[in-house]
Amino acid sequence: MLPVELVSQAEARSLYVGVGKGSVLTRMRILGVSCFYHDAAAALLQDGRLVAAAEEERFSRVKHDFSFPKHAIRFCLKTAGLQGRDLDYVVFYEKPFLKFERILLSCLETFPRSCSSFRQAMTSWLLDKLWIKALIQEELELPADRILFSEHHLSHASSAFFCSPFEEAAILTADGVGEWATTTLGVGHASWNRKGENAIRLFQELRFPHSIGLLYSAFTAFLGFEVNEGEYKVMGMAPYGRARYLDEIWQMVRKTDRGSFRLEMDYFSYHYAADRSFTREFERLFGPPRDPRSSFVTGEFEDEPELDSALRQRNQHYADIAASIQRVTEELLLRLAHQLYEETHLPRLCLAGGVAYNSVANGRIIRETPFQEVYIQPAAGDSGGAVGAALYAYHVLLQKPRIFVMEHAYWGRQDDDQQISIAIEQHSLSAQRLSDEREIVKETARRLVQGQVIGWYQGRGEWGPRALGNRSILADPRRKQMKAIVNRKIKFREPFRPFAPSMLERSVHEYVDYPKDKGLLPAKFMLVVSPILPERRQIIPAVTHVDGTSRVQVVEQASNPLYYDLIENFEQQTGVPVLLNTSFNLKGEPIVNNPDQAISTFLRSEMDTLVMGSHLISKNNGREGS
Repeated sequence: MLPVELVSQAEARSLYVGVGKGSVLTRMRILGVSCFYHDAAAALLQDGRLVAAAEEERFSRVKHDFSFPKHAIRFCLKTAGLQGRDLDYVVFYEKPFLKFERILLSCLETFPRSCSSFRQAMTSWLLDKLWIKALIQEELELPADRILFSEHHLSHASSAFFCSPFEEAAILTADGVGEWATTTLGVGHASWNRKGENAIRLFQELRFPHSIGLLYSAFTAFLGFEVNEGEYKVMGMAPYGRARYLDEIWQMVRKTDRGSFRLEMDYFSYHYAADRSFTREFERLFGPPRDPRSSFVTGEFEDEPELDSALRQRNQHYADIAASIQRVTEELLLRLAHQLYEETHLPRLCLAGGVAYNSVANGRIIRETPFQEVYIQPAAGDSGGAVGAALYAYHVLLQKPRIFVMEHAYWGRQDDDQQISIAIEQHSLSAQRLSDEREIVKETARRLVQGQVIGWYQGRGEWGPRALGNRSILADPRRKQMKAIVNRKIKFREPFRPFAPSMLERSVHEYVDYPKDKGLLPAKFMLVVSPILPERRQIIPAVTHVDGTSRVQVVEQASNPLYYDLIENFEQQTGVPVLLNTSFNLKGEPIVNNPDQAISTFLRSEMDTLVMGSHLISKNNGREGS
């Protein structure tokens, strides 16, 4: 790894007009923005507290929308009752010219193979990406001196550390690539008063083209999934295979000193090709890539008898490759985490960057490293950079004290009962109006016990890709067939895709093999895969993956009292404090963001009941008694 050359915090502050420790403002309003790679987003701070945050895809309905997040920005401003000119600063999550430099140099180094990639990059960069300051000024009517720029991995680091409850922590960020960095190690220090200096120091980095994220994405493409969308599908495939290709992958990944690694670039083409990330040398090791149009089933899928044995055998090969790259990724991250602990000896760790969505690796970091507590930003990918950029400006550039911890992820849009009623009327539907929250949870739990699949639309939308009990599809985890029902008839997606259990906090250690001496923070955001205790797997088979693990969401009463009460009511009727939870969307679509979208999704699937606010809509075709 190469050392990161950073200016001092004082020097950094002096780069920006009007930004400094002595700044005195009655109210400080800072908007963070991320866009132009994937998962564009906006986030708003008021006096150091997060007020609103949302991804652009929720409004545009373009999954992983990377465009300028004008809708997300307007949502944040509307939530706070502000106009663009009311903002003190807007902070962009990376430095476009530094990123442009990397693209130019990479194209020059790989010429002439990079010709098509160069043309494509120049078109997008010269038309849009280099002019982000002008776009922000035009959208928000702000002078240029109110627009600041962070660095990509600094924004990731800030998004985790300054949202955590830690005053001091080690920081690990990993993704595809930012400007040049792909992985960083560092430390964060933060004061909860005005006596100490807030600082983040990234002291090691790995640079492009050597990247854990791009390595995993190359295998994602080879396995027939879309890059920046299908990586979690590879993680879902992995338990169906055996890690038989470790030696082949270690041929292309070379371990180096201080926990780092280098990629043998003869196997990869992402550094010069726009439409292909692996080479023929890659295929010589692993064979032809999987056809993305083919079904993925192996011998594990007994309920898919119509698919022939030849396809199952081919798919077993791909499942074994998925298991192998997953194992290598875990080992790379574990080496980095151990190295970070050796260099800092700090008991707490913060994780961010798109690779931090690898919840299997996160579970191993929690179980197998000396860190006592781990915090992972719930929007660990590029969307989280919007929050991180704003927090970096507030705490480091302005040196304002800490007052905020992101203890939940409910920062999105909320609709009241009147808005819900209007949407129901526009769809010419009839709804039952439940009298209070007690009746809402009681009736919903009763239907879940009967075997119905419920669309659950309550409160504010979630920040990040996980549905955490406000924009969720819910079902009974005790019914083994529910996995197939929800995958095939509700979500219209691949049969190997697992579901998460939402579980009461007090019951976690009764169901999950989770270290009792480690904090539950990552599990609150559904970011850790852990083994389900063997004696509990047959009790909740619909949320237990083929390898006996599950990506658990821990539900606290303080963070989401209505969802907590629903699970508790289900427990009172069944003795099981767990619900099957998946995101409220259909395959290829973003999570629903308003009542109209919720109703449309409900009507286009085989969900039985939709519960929005106090309204209950039923198709009267539930699987009662099934």
